[in-house]
Amino acid sequence: MIDEATAIGVARRIALQQGWAFVEPVQARLRKPWFFSKQSARWEIESNAVAFGARARFVIDAESGAVLEKGYVPR
Repeated sequence: MIDEATAIGVARRIALQQGWAFVEPVQARLRKPWFFSKQSARWEIESNAVAFGARARFVIDAESGAVLEKGYVPR
């Protein structure tokens, strides 16, 4: 399982590749699956978490480090 710092690093790298702003503070949440769920845990990463402005959001698989979802609001 990847840790929080690694997940944020993956999100930052993808954002820079896309040309997106990745502004501090960054908020990361580990979402664990329900008890009998077949899904794996995932990291939800959001840049510029407590302010208005450009925001990048990522969902990253906590087992493989694969990016499951990504989005950007340039505001």
